[in-house]
Amino acid sequence: MGRLFGTDGVRGVANLDLTAELALALGSAAARLGTSPADRRVAVVGRDPRASGEMLEAAVIAGLTSEGVDVLRVGVLPTPAVAHLTGAYDAEFGIMISASHNPMPDNGIKIFGRGGHKLDDATEDRIEDLVSTGPGRRPVGRDIGRVRDADDALDRYLSHVAGAVTTPARGLTVVVDCAHGAASTAAPLAYRAAGATVIAINDEPNGLNINDGCGSTHLDVLQRAVVAHGADLGLAHDGDADRCLAVDANGRIVDGDAIMVVLALAMRDLGELASNTLVATIMSNLGLHIAMRAASIEVRTTGVGDRYVLEELRAGEYSLGGEQSGHIVMPSFGTTGDGIVTGLRLLSRMAQTGSSLAALAEPMRTLPQVLINVAVADKATVAEAPSVRTAVAEAEAELGDTGRILLRPSGTEQVVRVMVEAADEDTARILASRVAESVSSQD
Repeated sequence: MGRLFGTDGVRGVANLDLTAELALALGSAAARLGTSPADRRVAVVGRDPRASGEMLEAAVIAGLTSEGVDVLRVGVLPTPAVAHLTGAYDAEFGIMISASHNPMPDNGIKIFGRGGHKLDDATEDRIEDLVSTGPGRRPVGRDIGRVRDADDALDRYLSHVAGAVTTPARGLTVVVDCAHGAASTAAPLAYRAAGATVIAINDEPNGLNINDGCGSTHLDVLQRAVVAHGADLGLAHDGDADRCLAVDANGRIVDGDAIMVVLALAMRDLGELASNTLVATIMSNLGLHIAMRAASIEVRTTGVGDRYVLEELRAGEYSLGGEQSGHIVMPSFGTTGDGIVTGLRLLSRMAQTGSSLAALAEPMRTLPQVLINVAVADKATVAEAPSVRTAVAEAEAELGDTGRILLRPSGTEQVVRVMVEAADEDTARILASRVAESVSSQD
């Protein structure tokens, strides 16, 4: 069996790769990994609205209860809500059934440890070992786990995210694209509670339409809606609402990099930006670094993936980090990215300053970026070839401090990615092509 866990839980096509049998085995294995001394251990289980989530939820719960774990079923809620509620209910662990921004046929299982924290690699490996070995002696009679619905789950989560509001958003009109996903109920309620006038779109999930031509991966729908309604801004979530991207009043996209710039400046002004530092991945645009340098804010850079951002946030006790994709993490408000908290903070900053989103995002000037993927036989060897390193060094010298070049092997394919940012697109394209040619000539 290959490794089950990817960068964000176990994912695959529901009922093909991710079967009910596998979901049951994962629930059972997670239960056997528990260390709580309590007589009755508790797990929180939530999901997004995918039709397959009903099947997988039932299977996960069967695995948990078969091992004597009681289940608090929170229903359809965002991933960050399940992470928060795992801690709020003092559960031993939490399980979220979702494939985030992936299309409907996919689904996934994400497991949180005590306090709602993501599992480390060693714990995931232990769960995989337990899946392989199968169940041991199971409890019977009164020792079998029980299931109850947590009727106050949504209210608890909404009360939690309300703490992110620093200035009421009265007078602001926001269009929110819920992606027919887990945010469809929670997001409009949260933004209305913050004082905004809310126009919700794509907020009618039927189990089949999640992320279908909408949400954070299809911003054109939101762009048109914001302009048509004359709204102050638009907010777009993905299927499980751990991401947020924005659109200004003119319909222009405000991506995760620009959002991080807006929030970093806001948190600095509020005295909340720990060590005056922002954490971002190597894929964030150079424009973010330039904007932060101008504001005397340090940027700590990590590898690609929210888990690396989280690791750096914890290691340095920083208060803000994220990715260009809109996955923004503020440890004061959760153990994972929370798209609704991000949206509330954007609304608060607009209300506090009286500025438009376009004006707030203006310090972020995105440099033209060209990305070329070069297929190779051995990505690691090619990436380290002397002639390739020379080509990269020459391109870096030509760019100076007006741009940057990033060459990295893909994490999932035999591909070397060449990314160049420069003051103009022609320069970026010429240099990217030159380095890509040196990569392909090694193969």
